[in-house]
Amino acid sequence: MRLSRNRNWGNPQLVRFIERFAENAKKVGWSGLLVGDMSQPRGGPMRSEHRSHQIGLDVDIWFTPMPDHVQSREEREFGSATDVVAPDLLDVDPEVWTHRHTKLIRAAAQDPAVTRILVNAAIKKALCREAGADRVWLFKVRPWYGHAEHFHVQIACPAGSAECKPQPPPRLSDGCGHELDFWFKESTLHPPPPKPKPALTLAGLPPACKQIVKAP
Repeated sequence: MRLSRNRNWGNPQLVRFIERFAENAKKVGWSGLLVGDMSQPRGGPMRSEHRSHQIGLDVDIWFTPMPDHVQSREEREFGSATDVVAPDLLDVDPEVWTHRHTKLIRAAAQDPAVTRILVNAAIKKALCREAGADRVWLFKVRPWYGHAEHFHVQIACPAGSAECKPQPPPRLSDGCGHELDFWFKESTLHPPPPKPKPALTLAGLPPACKQIVKAP
């Protein structure tokens, strides 16, 4: 989706995950995946948004179900994403959210390559409520700002990628209960506008970025 952004690139391991996940999604009643941002052709920081999508190991999967036809380029560029969170941000929207959404996220979390999944806190609350007895996969699913129209999947550093530095793994708990309280505070739901950050220059990037910029 949003082909003009040119963010449909990723490490081969990420591409394999997406292909594998698309097949697993069919098993839970999801007819296909609408793929949002991955990374830029050579990775690196983007002009806006997505600080985490820089090394080709992250992908956004839309909550919008696959349409019943092959979408045109215009539809993929301008079609709206489905917001599954209620207007008050305190829970999912019952008119939009279904148990299939839970099954879809669970299928992603159960893939061995996946290290964490980011969702809106209201979605995490719904997952905690609907998970049932099988709760092991929930530890990978963590609340984060936004993420009402898609969920963010990150896979592990590929073998042999010496410069890939993994994040600390999520805590080995389901992340439900009092751990969610912070996300439903008024100050978290409606934070003040962020302060502008200084401009990023080539000097502030890793040496590998300079090699890419200078390459023919």
